[in-house]
Amino acid sequence: MNDTKSLTPAVYILGAGPGAPDLLTVKADKILTTADVILYADSLVPKQMLRNVRHDAEIITTANKTLEEILPLMIDRVRKGLSVVRLHSGDPSLYGAVYEQMQLLAEAGIDFEIVPGISAFQDAAAKLKVELTVPGLVQTIILTRISGKATAVPSREELGSLAAHGASLCLYLSARYVWEAQEKLMEHYSADIPVAICYRLGWPDEKIWVVPLEKMALMTEEKQLVRTTLYVISPALEKLEKVGRSGLYNPEHNHLFRGKHNRKN
Repeated sequence: MNDTKSLTPAVYILGAGPGAPDLLTVKADKILTTADVILYADSLVPKQMLRNVRHDAEIITTANKTLEEILPLMIDRVRKGLSVVRLHSGDPSLYGAVYEQMQLLAEAGIDFEIVPGISAFQDAAAKLKVELTVPGLVQTIILTRISGKATAVPSREELGSLAAHGASLCLYLSARYVWEAQEKLMEHYSADIPVAICYRLGWPDEKIWVVPLEKMALMTEEKQLVRTTLYVISPALEKLEKVGRSGLYNPEHNHLFRGKHNRKN
């Protein structure tokens, strides 16, 4: 696909990002505003994402539909020569249930393309004005969730074992099980480590609270959060007077593009 003025009949799986239209990639925006048909989960993607779509585009909401209902719609429209957007919240590579769709589209002989999007953890770090990988403090980011009714987490990825790394941990899809999550996190993080509770990032009613880990569950309960909530647990959220610095821009560090002869005296 090179010219979005006339999209090739196919399914375009787009990452909508956290919910703000201006956080779409340029490529995703061009496809979204050009497509003939748009399917989106209206419970996860705000309607504002569709503000610039074609006035004659067919809009299909999918929050109340199963995959067995959604897939035939996409296949039918493509076979009729139409371009179809499947708009996913966040990035399709994270908790998007995209793999099963790709498999079935391929089996049906339907071409598809994936366009990445910004994930909630990236938007959260930007809103919090932090870097989740601080030299000398933390260099690993873990994206995970706790086991739920719809999706079980493999035992080797159990939350307690991941928390043992002490990394920046971004916890998705876990608000309904927050007391259990807090208990497992406190096995390895200190009770007063900051936790950012991020609700509906990118939506008009976005809210972010930063509380000690020991108050994470209570705050979640008080605010009645049960979905569309991300937790960021990280040493990087602590107000540190001095942390390490990257060697990348350090005058004592030489690399391919900046040798000793480039240093200023």
